[in-house]
Amino acid sequence: MIEFGWNAIYVNGNPLIYYYGIILMSGVVAASLLASHLAKKRGEDPDFIWDLLPWMVVTGVIGSRLWHIFTPPPSMVEQGITTKYYLTHPLAAIDLRRGGLGIPGAVIGGFIAAYYYCKKKKENLWKWTDIIIPAVPLGQAIGRFGNYVNQELYGAPTDLPWGIFIDIQHRLTEYLEFTHYHPIFLYEALWNFATVGLLIWVGNKFRKQLKNGDLFLIYLITYPTIRIILDFLRLDASEIGGLNANQTFMVIILAASAITLFLRHRKKK
Repeated sequence: MIEFGWNAIYVNGNPLIYYYGIILMSGVVAASLLASHLAKKRGEDPDFIWDLLPWMVVTGVIGSRLWHIFTPPPSMVEQGITTKYYLTHPLAAIDLRRGGLGIPGAVIGGFIAAYYYCKKKKENLWKWTDIIIPAVPLGQAIGRFGNYVNQELYGAPTDLPWGIFIDIQHRLTEYLEFTHYHPIFLYEALWNFATVGLLIWVGNKFRKQLKNGDLFLIYLITYPTIRIILDFLRLDASEIGGLNANQTFMVIILAASAITLFLRHRKKK
């Protein structure tokens, strides 16, 4: 018997296809289509994107999973699912149905793939990075709706009209009495959609002034900005040494990228 549940398609009561995976792959395809379009618009071979895609997907998934493994959220740590647990239980480490994926790790993994692929093909890494980067927040924005079907990545309780209802089994223990929460995934998705437009506009409007790698640096300013802000609302933020792991990392990336972009375009006397 086939049943369509909130987060998956079930056969005889067992999950067969998770919507989360479908949504993530939809984001990957949409991002690839946009990147290939931008490559063609710049007079580059769009097939380069499709040849690079499998490598970026593989390293992106590995990177995102490693990010989660080394920065598990407090709710999982309380259950004994720590970094040490993952390292001593390799099957759990590769079970994507348990735990999650971290976007910072996905971006790092994808960048590593692009670096080695461009080096192999003797292509300019930063040129292709700027072609690809407007598509990255598009994939992220679409992928975030996977958090919605999984009822995860929600923020503090709220009575605002756009607050989302979270089933009791998905609520944190200390917030069981609350029913509606900030849809952090939606806030980030909307910001990412806006970032896509910003990067494309900047790339077209200021093409003559831009240097290869500038759009990548702008992305490394815009995305950390929203992550820093939203993590103040996040209830289950990962911690390392008492510090919010994602927030701290994003502050460093934002500052380094802003300084680098400034120095690249500083007028010399």
